[in-house]
Amino acid sequence: MLYVFLNFKINKYYVTIIFVNILLNLVSLAEDVRLKQPKQEGKVRLVGDLPSSGRVEVYHDGQWGTVCDDGWDLAEAQVVCRQLGFPGAKSFMPGGRYGEGSGSIWLDDMNCKGSESSLSECSFKGWGITDCSHKEDAGVVCETGTNITTDHQFFLDNSLGLSDDLGLLFDSGDGCDFRINVQDVSEESELTFCVHSMILMIYPELNITNNSGNLTVDVSQTCHPHVSAFLRYLYSRQIDVSITSAQCLHQLAFNFGVKKLMEDVGRAFTLLIPEDNTFHTQVSMFEYGLRTGDLVLQENVLQYLSWNFEFLISSPVWSTISFHMMDALLRRSDLIVKDEAFLLEALERWIQDKGDEISSDQQASLLNHIRFLLIPVDKLYEMQFSSSILHRNHEKLYLTGLLRGFQFNALPFSKIRNQMYNTSSEYLPRIYTGDEWSVFINDTTVNYQYHNYYYGQNNRIQSFSTPAHPSALYKEQNVQWQAQVFLSNQECSYYGIPCTSFPVARFLASGNQNMYTSTIRYSNRLILTCKNENNIFHVQDFKNDMAVIPNNSSMGLPNPCPDDYSFRFVVRPEYI
Repeated sequence: MLYVFLNFKINKYYVTIIFVNILLNLVSLAEDVRLKQPKQEGKVRLVGDLPSSGRVEVYHDGQWGTVCDDGWDLAEAQVVCRQLGFPGAKSFMPGGRYGEGSGSIWLDDMNCKGSESSLSECSFKGWGITDCSHKEDAGVVCETGTNITTDHQFFLDNSLGLSDDLGLLFDSGDGCDFRINVQDVSEESELTFCVHSMILMIYPELNITNNSGNLTVDVSQTCHPHVSAFLRYLYSRQIDVSITSAQCLHQLAFNFGVKKLMEDVGRAFTLLIPEDNTFHTQVSMFEYGLRTGDLVLQENVLQYLSWNFEFLISSPVWSTISFHMMDALLRRSDLIVKDEAFLLEALERWIQDKGDEISSDQQASLLNHIRFLLIPVDKLYEMQFSSSILHRNHEKLYLTGLLRGFQFNALPFSKIRNQMYNTSSEYLPRIYTGDEWSVFINDTTVNYQYHNYYYGQNNRIQSFSTPAHPSALYKEQNVQWQAQVFLSNQECSYYGIPCTSFPVARFLASGNQNMYTSTIRYSNRLILTCKNENNIFHVQDFKNDMAVIPNNSSMGLPNPCPDDYSFRFVVRPEYI
């Protein structure tokens, strides 16, 4: 092994740089370098005039981004300061106190215990999922301590070319000592690759120490063209992923136990989700995610299908979806349907279509996910006279649901409060889009004359009223709502609203809303739908009555119609 030592002096500190000739023995160093090289992912920094205070930024996916101040408290500040090497935090700073950042807002709705070693270990919405603007960039003030020394350290990182060098090592095959045989189930086609056991030892699930110099893997023949690129990834951690190669690479990552690649390729699948209006792709992707245990892929598909549930019901694949998918969908509160009775009718048709494929116990399990309490009371009344086969087979379950539904509509909140804590999901509304609870704004053109917007001639301002709550007790107690969509600074300034990006939606309540603040809260939603495709691609809540539409890069799913979509405002009252 060849070492070259170079000493030089910076101020009064000596720094020794050791250049290691990696190429002389690259394989034997691969594991050691992997463990010792610093991990950039999840690092934090402070942007401000002092090193101990400033705007918090976190490194993810190759770039720095900010943190929203929603949920930002002293516990989160403590984690940041300790991660940076300070003794602790003096205070937390919300609301862009240290200026507005740029680029991505990586973290939102933070919830730290205070004991985490890094900010990314805390609970949060998900990378890049946010409804914040940079006016809400969080900051901290850290304790500096009293025993500051002058023993500075200078970190030097020369690992930049390591990935390329390891990739070249795979390409050359020099010094390889382990063979991987790739065959399909029929054994009609076989590939052989010579690799380096030291590299493969990084992946313990391969268990190569128990194999006598070779490993045979079954891979479908359609994926054989992608095996070489996958094995090269094991060396270099770099790979090109396309729509055509994504499923093969995901399957290979699953077979070899490379979980990080599984997660990354799973995100590529999300590009496919909004593209198939027949829902065949989404259903097959969910089942594939179920088989491979990819929870990220399962969640992305379920979220999209929950938003587009009414379209799914009317599609040809509705009767073909599995019990597991139906069970997962019915558990969700982000399911978008006309009302709960509509959901029950759809479930009854699905069970009838399935016939003997679904056992009686499975039928009962699915029916238990129906929130009978939130079925409109007039439809509850009609339901008791139903003569459907499913009703007769599960009469006790239906009667229990009807009884609880009538109690919910007849009893005051004070009577049912304790029961609500025990079975809270029954009381939690889904996203109901019936005319009683929502309003639709379809016009998003900006060619209005100046005076039209101010004299009520704008179709992007709609007013309507709803009951204060779904319970029959509130049927005659209305809340007035005004839904607005702003597309320009001129429109925002007229209402005294600071807007930094467009479009912006506002959903205001008036009238008697304040009478119910002790028992009822409104978790309203904004739904974005492609006009031509009739598919929902984004749902978000309102913050201080406002919803700033995120750009395509920060949405959970890609926007398939960035310039041609409509808005639906949905009122969601729930007992506190």
